[in-house]
Amino acid sequence: MSLPLLEYAPSSQNQRVAGFEVPGDEQAWAFSTDAILSAVEMDAVIQAAYRQILNEQQMTSSSRIPYLESQLRSGQMTVREFIRGLATSEIFRTRNYDTNNNYRFVQMCIQRLLGREVYNDREKFAWSTVLATKGLNGFISDLLESEEYLTNFGDHTVPFQRRRVVQQRTTGDLPFARMARYDEFHLAQLPKTSAYGVSASTYRVTNIGRSDRWAWQRGADQRYAQIWYGVILASAGFLTLPLLGLIFGW
Repeated sequence: MSLPLLEYAPSSQNQRVAGFEVPGDEQAWAFSTDAILSAVEMDAVIQAAYRQILNEQQMTSSSRIPYLESQLRSGQMTVREFIRGLATSEIFRTRNYDTNNNYRFVQMCIQRLLGREVYNDREKFAWSTVLATKGLNGFISDLLESEEYLTNFGDHTVPFQRRRVVQQRTTGDLPFARMARYDEFHLAQLPKTSAYGVSASTYRVTNIGRSDRWAWQRGADQRYAQIWYGVILASAGFLTLPLLGLIFGW
């Protein structure tokens, strides 16, 4: 039995405040099919949808759903239905729903589908109840058919993070989709020891020896090589003795 959405009070967020938007490099791009698009422009809309829903910064063949793309290109479905197909796909379920608890999953879906952060924990609880009673498909449908979604994105616009940058502020909100960085600063944040008790200072790549291994792994390679050499020599000895016996009549 499905339960009605619990009430929750919205908190103050940028997208709830009306204001004059000045275009800039950091403003979110709105991808829409309101006008007749060329093939290249339609590719951009599809890429934006994958990037928003699946958090794919680089589309891979394993993540694409060709039959949904074909229906969108031919006008058999709207952008909203395309978003619904991505959010209820097996790929989205496997990578997001199966790997998170309900509260975290609700937060991710509100970020990606409604383009904002959750207001508070009570909103997480409210939508988690919908997810638990209606299942994934029913939860996604309720988000896509909500007044908030239809007002801001309608049937033809790919969701995006709304009003991340406010002109009166020197800095805006962080984007929801953030890529991991592995420069020297972030490597320095690693734990002091690894799971194997190896000092984190040995986790570095040098140009000496094999550059695709960590320092402690290259030391292990040398030990393993010595063991293998011993095994090979012992095996050669066992094979040589019978042959010598046949030759000399031992």
